[in-house]
Order: sequence, then C-alpha cells, then structure tokens
Amino acid sequence: MSHGLILAGGEGSRLAADGVTTPKALVPVAGRAQILNLIEILERLGCESITCMVREGVRVEAPASVAVRACRTPSSLHTLVAGLAVVPPGPVFCTMVDTVMPLADWRFVYGGVTDQLRAGSFAVLAVTPYVDDERPVYVARDAAGRAIEIADSPRNGTAPVVVTGGVYGFSPGARRLASVAVTSESRMRAFLKLLIAVRAPITTVEVAKIIDLDHKRDLEAAERWLDARASEAPR
Repeated sequence: MSHGLILAGGEGSRLAADGVTTPKALVPVAGRAQILNLIEILERLGCESITCMVREGVRVEAPASVAVRACRTPSSLHTLVAGLAVVPPGPVFCTMVDTVMPLADWRFVYGGVTDQLRAGSFAVLAVTPYVDDERPVYVARDAAGRAIEIADSPRNGTAPVVVTGGVYGFSPGARRLASVAVTSESRMRAFLKLLIAVRAPITTVEVAKIIDLDHKRDLEAAERWLDARASEAPR
C-alpha cells in the first residue's frame, strides 16, 4: 500500500491563456473539481494516506482525512519535494493534478506501481503512446519494460514511442534522491533523467491513453472521453 500525493502547485497559465480563469485544481471534469476527482480515485485505490500540495490562495474543500498543504513553488519538482517532506514514510503513488484517466486505468496503473515497487523498482513511471503535449517527456525502454532513457525527443529506432503521463511511484530511496536533486535541478524531467543517470532500476506501466489538462481543448476532450468510457461500461 502506498501513500497518495497530488501535485497541484502550478498556476495553470496555459488554461488561463485559453480563457479558463478557474485554478487548474478546481476546473470541473465530469461535473466536479478535478482535485476532488483525484482524491476520490486515490481513496478508492486504497492509498494509506492522501496529501494534496495546492497552490497558495486556492481553496480546496477536501474530506477531513485528506491533508491539504498550501505551497508557492517554482516548479513541479519543487512541489514534489515539498510534498514528499510531509507525506508519511514509505512508498508514494504520485499524480499531477491535471491527469485524467478512467477509473479502470487508474486501478491498472496503481496495481502495476504497487507490484513493481514491491519487487524492487526505485521508481515507476506511467507511460502512454498517446502523445498530445507541447513538451512531452519521452521514455525509451528495454525489452523488459525498464526505462533506459528519458529524453525531450523520441529515440530513433523501431521501439514504440511512449511518453510520461504524470503519474509516478516512488520508493523511499527515490524520495531521498528527489530532495538532493532539487538543490541543482528545477524540473521534474531533470529529476527523471537523473534517476536514469545513476542507473536506478526504473520501470514502467503502460496504458493506451492519458489526458493532461493543459488547454481548454483538453478539458473538452476529457469530458468526451470519460463520457464514452462510461457508456461502454457494463450495466
């Protein structure tokens, strides 16, 4: 069992540029604030505790059992490290607040992360071949599904192209390394590259599609996708 951590320290500047003035953590998806959707998902997955790192000034009406911490951090890596400092000891299941998947996919990812951390992975990355991001983080893998390279562009070759999906599993060792990395790095992708550079065992869990809520069109796409998946579910 892992501790759940939701990173919602960003300003949502790209959504704001599209005319969405609601803070990213509070944008409605499926009729409810996105951060509340994620809290419920982490509860249903069975996370031992749930901590939300929320941009200072954003008010979140979360259940009393959820720890909501205000932060004003310059990057997602800084938000991660601030969150890891207050999450209880142990493995962590971490998601960015703008990550959207159907519940079945969340369960699949959580199961894979839990199993792989238990088997000795230093960190686990949720990856997807669905590339719809202005600055995607590409992951090259070996035949066993272990990450061997983190890059800003896809590797040349015949291996399928996958990118990170904003969901991570971190072992206690990865938590300690993050607190060291933030002293010289400022971006999450730089931390992931460092994990590869130190030859830590990094594994992956792949799902067909993950949507990041960066633009207004992403909100609309997420609504359509979740509606379609709900209609396909057995009744």
